[in-house]
Amino acid sequence: MKYDSSESQAVDRAFWIEAFEDYLGLEAGSSPHTVENYLRDIRRLAEYSVSKKATTPEQITPELLRDHIYELKDLGLAPTSIRRGISAIRTYFRFLIGEGHLTKDPSGQLETPKTWRTLPEILTVQEVEALLAAPNPDEPLAWRDRALLEVAYATGVRVSELIGLALNDVWFDDALVRVFGKGSKERLVPIGRRAMGAAAVYAREVRPTLDKGRTQGRLFLNARGQPLSRVGAWGIIKRCAERADIKKKVSPHTLRHTFATHMLEGGADLRAVQEMLGHADLSTTQIYTHVDRDFLRSVHKRYHPRG
Repeated sequence: MKYDSSESQAVDRAFWIEAFEDYLGLEAGSSPHTVENYLRDIRRLAEYSVSKKATTPEQITPELLRDHIYELKDLGLAPTSIRRGISAIRTYFRFLIGEGHLTKDPSGQLETPKTWRTLPEILTVQEVEALLAAPNPDEPLAWRDRALLEVAYATGVRVSELIGLALNDVWFDDALVRVFGKGSKERLVPIGRRAMGAAAVYAREVRPTLDKGRTQGRLFLNARGQPLSRVGAWGIIKRCAERADIKKKVSPHTLRHTFATHMLEGGADLRAVQEMLGHADLSTTQIYTHVDRDFLRSVHKRYHPRG
């Protein structure tokens, strides 16, 4: 959004830009280069805020700040520039609070590009199909492995939740899985036809041959008839990824992230994905929206004539 000089001056006044400039140069002792960059960052924030109907600093929310940072990423700014912008924003709100213009700081939970890079790689739909087809049907535990992979991808559950599933947590008639997440909080997650079919074959034909009375009621068992461990689940996924010739590092968490990203790419509501993932806070789920934006950007670049 472009402003004429009078509008720009009005925005500067509403957001205390001139006073912030004095603070940086006179009180904080910042270099002229830092002052110039910080003012540019805060003016960009102010213009974005006004475009979102937040016409004063008091109206800026943590959600608006988060969206602003993601927009900077979408514009193609380097991570170093975004980190500087975040530093400018935090300094700006400390200044406003110190001067008595604000009582609450909305910038406290801003994530940096470094945090974004902690997301594991996401599998493509084709890679997921190859992974799910990887278990060797000639091996006795192939249906267990297929069921574990299908359920993990279909539900997006954490690995601890996956291996913790009891046999009676799979509601075959309702196509739902009952999951006990952090703090033993219960949620119901739809499972889908293919994953339900694989789980049903495993539960009916393979699991009874493994059950030696030491199962603790768990759904997924190892070859000795004991509940499958985290290491065991990780090993199954790693072996199948190697067999599928997937070059990316694949773990149970990769499937969770892939589930969330594919759901958003398909148009799923963010709050529905939040519920299925078992996130207490929507902001945790919103980390996937920038992954989705990366996908949209790649599609645009690939298919648009001037992409």
